[in-house]
Amino acid sequence: MAPLPIGKRAATLAFAGALAGLLALTLGASPAAAEFQLGVYGGWSESFDSDVDLVQPGGTNMVLNDVPWDGKSFESPPYWGVRGIYWLNANPNWGLMVDYHHAKIYSELGATVGVSGTRDGAAIGGRDRVGNTFDILEFTDGLNEIFFGGMYRWQHQRWTPYVGLGVGFAFPHVEVRTGAVTRTFEYQVTGVAVEGLVGVEYNISERVSVFGDYKLSYSSNTADLNGGGTLETDVWTNSFLLGLAYRFGQSVPVYDDVSYK
Repeated sequence: MAPLPIGKRAATLAFAGALAGLLALTLGASPAAAEFQLGVYGGWSESFDSDVDLVQPGGTNMVLNDVPWDGKSFESPPYWGVRGIYWLNANPNWGLMVDYHHAKIYSELGATVGVSGTRDGAAIGGRDRVGNTFDILEFTDGLNEIFFGGMYRWQHQRWTPYVGLGVGFAFPHVEVRTGAVTRTFEYQVTGVAVEGLVGVEYNISERVSVFGDYKLSYSSNTADLNGGGTLETDVWTNSFLLGLAYRFGQSVPVYDDVSYK
């Protein structure tokens, strides 16, 4: 079997690390005392317009301003994620979180944007179609992001509001083609990622709950292009999601006015 490309190996290791983190939280939760939650979610995700810097051999060093992105959250593969939370024994309102999500972004090639710099050695300026520079510009097998952080919750009967913050990195599937010959089509670790979220959880039973979030995430992406050069863009993504969680170990607090039976 041929070895994986370096970028794909790095992304595979990053995803394996995320799964290892979730597993470590699970195994570290003592059934007698600790509380651990594992949840899966999906929903709607859309990214804000962002500048794209393109550098390639042959005299290309240009910036495309405010390139619009389309998230296509409900088209295959859809937006989805998985989250593990270890609630601290000493202070159960605080938890340690590992959060991974699989979003995607497609550039709108027909959009007209501001451009500056040089393309193929010729000076450019004013406004131009994105499709005049790129045949393909998308992260469609995942604008994958993994976060490690903390959460705080306010437990109140069945409803539990919460907030969270995480820092990690992005490992998208980079799909870029600027001509008929050279194409980049691989996973790469492209830079730092940060997320903030606010949501509410509803306990269906002592173990099972549903939750909904609003999440804002940021990733700084610098991708290496086949044939030389780089592509850089900073992407802000906002997501509205719904999920289902299962609680291991310690059950939720029992309130006098709430019965799960």
